[in-house]
Amino acid sequence: MRLLISFAALFLSISFLQLSSGAIAPLDALSGLQIGFSEMQIGLLGSAHFLGFFAGCWWAPRLLGTVGHSRGFAAFAAIGAIGAIAHPMLMDPAAWAFMRVMTGLCVAGCYTIIEAWMQAKLTNASRGRVMGTYRVVDIGASSVAQLMIGFLEPATFVSYNLLAILCCACLLPLALTQARPPETPEAPRLHPIRTAIVSPLGVAGVLVAGMTSASFRMVSPIYGAEIGLGTPQIGFLLAIALVGGALAQFPAGWLADRYDRRRVLIGLSAASVLVCAGLVSAGNAAGAVFGLIFAFGLTTWPIFSVSTAHANDFTPPDQVVEVNASLMFYYGLGAIASPLVASALIAACGAAALFSFISAAHVLLVIFGFVRMGVRPAATERVRYKYMPRTSFVISRLLRRGKSEAGD
Repeated sequence: MRLLISFAALFLSISFLQLSSGAIAPLDALSGLQIGFSEMQIGLLGSAHFLGFFAGCWWAPRLLGTVGHSRGFAAFAAIGAIGAIAHPMLMDPAAWAFMRVMTGLCVAGCYTIIEAWMQAKLTNASRGRVMGTYRVVDIGASSVAQLMIGFLEPATFVSYNLLAILCCACLLPLALTQARPPETPEAPRLHPIRTAIVSPLGVAGVLVAGMTSASFRMVSPIYGAEIGLGTPQIGFLLAIALVGGALAQFPAGWLADRYDRRRVLIGLSAASVLVCAGLVSAGNAAGAVFGLIFAFGLTTWPIFSVSTAHANDFTPPDQVVEVNASLMFYYGLGAIASPLVASALIAACGAAALFSFISAAHVLLVIFGFVRMGVRPAATERVRYKYMPRTSFVISRLLRRGKSEAGD
């Protein structure tokens, strides 16, 4: 217990950050619909967020080496607060896209610094308990952030001011903690081409995971509004997908540690295709939609972690951090493009096009998975499956996913 209390400031900062950043995406989508943005303009906001996130993952480790943990965290949090509070001042899609780049920078930068801080303080004896608590805090705060949409009035100063206040509040725990910041970590190097050669299927899996997660998180409020859901129902829709994804990690991990991970990946993607087909045909039936969205989280959220575990099976232990950072690079590429594509399809073909787009991506992943099974046998040595958060390039240092764990 004393150990977890020592990390309480970090966990509290993450909670405030998630409450702010997790709610701004659906609030932007609903606000944009209310003030007359087109579907493609709303999709542009989602793509802009992940462009900022991608840039922040690059910049944050380097900024740490210049200004240190505390000042770096303050800088990124300030960028996010400015991006949130400026929304009602400029009701323009191009201006909002720039503000969402700022919030993406904030999320990536703050998570990178928090995880670098945790990595310096953890020991092998404490790693499991601390990381378990970290995941619960992160997922719990993210789920609550989606439910906040039920009482945040779209396109108002009050709503965006509240999110800016929460972003500022994430500064307080770290500013007041008596713990000394750790030494600055070395920025991980990225080798995306080498990673694609090491594990083509792992790269394809994280690309599809990025496309799936980003398009759903950023564009599903449009889908919900199109099928007649109210604002609280849209928040619930987003939250139950996260809950389903969190619950799926346990059975997905059990399967991935006992069977060929390519078969598990293919099975998850095939199940995702079936769920998406159900959502396409569900129409406006809210009860069916909620149940299928929960199943959507169950089948799609573990794909990133299964893909990274598969890639790590073929990675030398001394290259694990670089490979996982490169996989985050590919995840970012998929996440940047997909909200804009999904929103354009909704504008052209209707709300169900969101899940037609996601389904098509998973069909391609299934086909590629079978192709790879015919090219290379399964790995003889495998790492232990772990839930892999999509938070920063340095997360793999916290998880220590080397082959040395295979026998633990």
